[in-house]
Amino acid sequence: DIPSWATAQEFFSITKTTDALSIVCPEANVPANVKAERGWRGLKVAGPLDFSQAGILVSLAEPLAKYTVSIFAISTHDTDYIFVQEKDLARAIEVLRRTWEIEQ
Repeated sequence: DIPSWATAQEFFSITKTTDALSIVCPEANVPANVKAERGWRGLKVAGPLDFSQAGILVSLAEPLAKYTVSIFAISTHDTDYIFVQEKDLARAIEVLRRTWEIEQ
């Protein structure tokens, strides 16, 4: 079952497979006794994005990987979201700003 705290805010993502139930939501919603990866911050790609646009996610992930910034990505019908650890947020923003200033 999907717990009520998972959908209590405007942003949430839920994926259920035969192996797991994965919930992405604001950290403040997650009860302390629930196993969770904490300390992630999200960045939204300006959208909406057309499905014919190939390589958007890799154009974000590749420069971050070069600077050893790990990401967790979620794609929706309209856009992509990338999540980075809070300790890497400032570096991720700087890398992406530099990358897009050079390439655009």
